[in-house]
This record gives sequence, C-alpha cells and structure tokens, in this order.
Amino acid sequence: MEYIYAALILHSAGKEITEEAVTKVMTAAGIAVDDSRVKALIAALDGVDIAEAIEKSAVAAAPVAAAAASAAAPAEAAAEEEDKEKEKEEEEESGMAGLGALFG
Repeated sequence: MEYIYAALILHSAGKEITEEAVTKVMTAAGIAVDDSRVKALIAALDGVDIAEAIEKSAVAAAPVAAAAASAAAPAEAAAEEEDKEKEKEEEEESGMAGLGALFG
C-alpha cells in the first residue's frame, strides 16, 4: 500500500511518477524499497489517469458513506433517548429517597 501512497504523493505534488521518484519518496519516508514492487507499480500505472481514477473511487464511495451515516443516525437517537430515560429514572429515585428520609 505504501507504494501506492508514494505514487499518490507524487501525483499530488504534480511530479512525474517514475521508478526513481517512487524510490526517493519511499526512502525519504524510511521504508525499505523493493525494486520489483516499484517496477510493478510503474507498469500497472502506465496509461492510467490517476485524477480520473480518484474521482471514480470517490463517487463510488459516496453512496456507501451516506448510507453508513444515515444508518448511524437512528442508533445515536436511540442511545440519546435511553440516556434521557435513565436520567429521569435517577431523578425520580433520588426524589423518593429524599421523601423516605423525612419519614424514616
């Protein structure tokens, strides 16, 4: 994965993604570089428009993120409702304990 990240860093910086550039980024990060993996990455990226690939993956991930957020909202609301009910019960219990002290 770090090889892909190195390529993304180079792309973000507007630099050409070459074996030498990827190796330099990886070395600067303190990562041991496997030359065969760098060569495989460069070969795999040949002819790939990285900006387009990022855009497609972001569009594909957006519905998943929206669904996850909408699924989390009811769970949060239920948890808040439980907290409110517990607080009411605790208030009632403390009020009853105070009345018991008057008669006990």
